[in-house]
This record gives sequence, structure tokens and C-alpha cells, in this order.
Amino acid sequence: MKNTLLKIALASTLLTASVTSFNASADGLAGVEGLSGNAAVVSQYFFRGIAQTTTASASGGFDYEKGGFYAGTWAADVQDGIEVDFYAGYGIETESGLSLGAGFTTYQYTGGFDSAYNEINLSAGYGIFSLGYNVGTHEEDKGLGIDEADYDFLSVTVEAESGLYATFGTWGKDFSGDYVEVGYGTSVGGFDLGVALISNDEDLDLETGAGDESLVFSIAASF
Repeated sequence: MKNTLLKIALASTLLTASVTSFNASADGLAGVEGLSGNAAVVSQYFFRGIAQTTTASASGGFDYEKGGFYAGTWAADVQDGIEVDFYAGYGIETESGLSLGAGFTTYQYTGGFDSAYNEINLSAGYGIFSLGYNVGTHEEDKGLGIDEADYDFLSVTVEAESGLYATFGTWGKDFSGDYVEVGYGTSVGGFDLGVALISNDEDLDLETGAGDESLVFSIAASF
């Protein structure tokens, strides 16, 4: 079931399981300050409440950060092909602890099964609470029978220092659907381990159309 909504992946996170990444070398990858890499495997790839695979998925990427500016690329196996994301943005944190960010992400695909998604990403956070708002366009591709569509996505996350977190997300405009995700992430021996329970509604359950709950495991590393 390859509904076009829905081969998207969030470039700014390795996995929907939301494991907490540990710091890469202070010197940076290949001796370049601010440059880092990441690699991960997840038992099933979910993005914003939508299953992107029915099997395990491997992913990896590179990021560069300097003075609040960030840019990077991330790729993942989505069974029908490879998803390749490119993103950039800028973030700040005030003396009071309020964080704000704005950026842009484009999601591209090999395999000829979907067209690109392009979106603006806005975020805010304070203490254990964070808010994300993304607004984007799914590009038209007449050869694939895809019409242009506009969408937005709003998420609210509460994350404790212990590694426990909970997220509620909802799609809007031409897309629809809600989901809840509850999980835990920790670092062990240089690896980030995560587990998450994801519950989506009928609009996001592309397999049965009835809504479902899924348990997802992940392992990731930064370098």
C-alpha cells in the first residue's frame, strides 16, 4: 500500500523512536569542527505516525552545525527505494531557556514510486515541552499519477530527563490523521537504544484502515 502521503521521513530525527543521541567527538568528524555523522537501524520505520516499511530499516546521515546554523543530509531504506533528505535551518536559545528554530527540508526518493515533499519547519521548546509545526507541498508528478497537495503537521512532545517521552501529532490541510507515541531512550556502551509504542488512527493506518498499535525498537550511533 504505497499511498503517496506517505513516504516521508523527518530529516532532523534519526528514528521515530526518538532515541537521545550522544555527543560526537569534540573535534568533529574528519577533524572538521561541527561536522558529525549518524547511523541507525529500526525494527520498523515510522514517520509521524505512518508506517514507511513493514520490515527493519537502516539509515544514516551527516550534519554540520555552527553558531546556531545547521545543515545536513539523511538517507533511509523505505523498501520501494531510498529516501534522501536535505535540510538546513537556524536555531537559538534565550537566557530564559526558550529555544526557537526555523528551517527547510526536502524529501527525495529513488525507485520511481513517489514525488518530492518540500516543507518549512518551525519549532519551539521550553523545559520538558516542545512544539513543532511543519507546512509543506507534495509535488505533482503526472507520470506517477500524483496531484499536487498541501499539508501541515503539528506535534507536541513532553520529554523527561530520564529518557521517557510522549508525543501527540496531527496532520492537516489535504492530509489528515492523528497519532500518539510513548517511548524511552537511553545510551549504553556508545550506542543509543530506544523503544516506542505508536498508536495511529484509521487515516494513518495504511495497512488495515482501522488504526493500530506498533512496538518499535531502535539502535543508533553518532560519530
